Amino acid sequence: MPLRRLLLAVGDPLVDVLAAPGGLDVRVDTVVLADPEEEPDASPGDLVLLIGARGAAARHLVQAAARRGAAAVAVKVAAGDAAPPPGRGAAPPVRRGGDEAALLGAVAEEAGVALLAVRPEVRWDQLHSLCRTVLDDARLAADTDLGEPGGDLFSLAQTIAALTGGLVTVEDSASRVLAYSSGEEVDELRRLSVLGRRGPEQYLALLREWGVFSRLRAGEEVVRVEEHPELGIRRRLAVGIHAGAQPLGAIWVQEGAQPLSANAEEALLGAARMAALHLLRHRTESAVGLRLRDDLLASLLEGRIEAAALADTIEVTHERPALVVAFAPAPGPAGTAGAAGARRAGADPGDPSGRELVRRRLVDLVTVHTAAYRRHSLVTAIGGRIYVLMPDLARGSRGAAEGADASAEGSVLALTRKTVEAARATLGVAVQGAMGSPVDSLGRVAESRAEADRVLDAMGRDLAKDVATMSDVRTQVLISETLAYLRASPALRDPRVSALAAHDTAHNSDLVPSLLAYLEEFGDVRTASARLHVHPNTLRYRVRRAESISGIDLSDPTQRLFTHLQLLLERTNQ
Repeated sequence: MPLRRLLLAVGDPLVDVLAAPGGLDVRVDTVVLADPEEEPDASPGDLVLLIGARGAAARHLVQAAARRGAAAVAVKVAAGDAAPPPGRGAAPPVRRGGDEAALLGAVAEEAGVALLAVRPEVRWDQLHSLCRTVLDDARLAADTDLGEPGGDLFSLAQTIAALTGGLVTVEDSASRVLAYSSGEEVDELRRLSVLGRRGPEQYLALLREWGVFSRLRAGEEVVRVEEHPELGIRRRLAVGIHAGAQPLGAIWVQEGAQPLSANAEEALLGAARMAALHLLRHRTESAVGLRLRDDLLASLLEGRIEAAALADTIEVTHERPALVVAFAPAPGPAGTAGAAGARRAGADPGDPSGRELVRRRLVDLVTVHTAAYRRHSLVTAIGGRIYVLMPDLARGSRGAAEGADASAEGSVLALTRKTVEAARATLGVAVQGAMGSPVDSLGRVAESRAEADRVLDAMGRDLAKDVATMSDVRTQVLISETLAYLRASPALRDPRVSALAAHDTAHNSDLVPSLLAYLEEFGDVRTASARLHVHPNTLRYRVRRAESISGIDLSDPTQRLFTHLQLLLERTNQ
């Protein structure tokens, strides 16, 4: 079986990919154990488990296994060498692992063999047994049917319905219904198609006569079918699903009681590209292949795998600029956005499955919008956030990180705004979007992802924006991160400012906001007092009173600077 399928069963949290110079479709036939004291007795197609080998010995055994044609080698690295997923508020390390992991990965790249890092807590006998079971099951199931496409197509159909305002069916090239959205106001053609899981022949003959099918097969064109009340057919839009020049099926949208949305055609185009991936994966391999692509993309965004390992999985140019966009539900009253979205989706907002349904709909919505903009865009969910990788951006004259064409960045930013607006309008979910800066190659996208995360973190804490880039809000992000650090470090608080805040609470006074306004306006009493809607003399009194109670000397620039920072912290805490 291909190494990629074995990784699906074994994968995270047992192993990580450190190197894959031949891609992840190398054939694995069996799994063997290697004695660290002897050269491994490996053969082509073997997955070699290097038990007890570390450091220089492991490097020697990796090279020896490669010389004998092994498909892959698994080795344990020191606990501190594994690169953990980054936490919020901090940029992830842009590396494949620690020193030992990086060194072994380089050896494997040069030797031409895939290298897997086994987590320190995993027992070798557990991994050996699991790998053998997966390979044995693959042999038994080699000739079995892969089954029907999964529920993802139904989720996609429901998302398209929300975006277009119509009733959706997804059909294969033989006009068999693979998935459909819920809804009322169905016409006779839709009713018979859903009930029979295929379009009625008399209607299909009419569509052929009108040239609809030939246009759908010809390429990416949204075809309009006008209303025919005498035949029980309402107005429709349709788009063909293609893999290159090969037609795979079509998506149909029937107009209901209300007209279709203004952007229905654009949404259909993006949905067709996404549906093509589902149908093509179903034809060529098990649907779990989609999950592996998501896992590999997540590893790339977290800096745990090199871009070369994805060469046979994603069709993009590695040495062209790319950037990452991140989306997350906006903060607010607990459960508000999720509950609204769950109710909009017809699910119980208190049920975890209802929240999961909303999350899947949001992933579908982001995927449809980005696929319409750029065919090779990639979407994955990590934790509670959704990430979009925008590869193959145009390179500007200055090159590298500065050089992605400004018009491309502007288009991605406009797409981000449109996606956020669509999530609120169609799913009832308030979403924030952050765009990382372009990087010069696919291998550095973890940097763009980290930047997008920093912006989203700041937006979630105290930055009132729906969409932002680091260049737009860099100072606000840095201040937000500084305040977050102060919030988490009580030893860095000035007790004089804390005493001033306590005085305000005890006496119901306004010294903290008054002093903060005074500092933010550079001591301009008239401007600050107008902002507070008080008399200038009132503000002067409050500033003197604040200095008296706290003991802070505002004529000292260092005291003034730190006081300003801690007052900002007090305001965000309130």
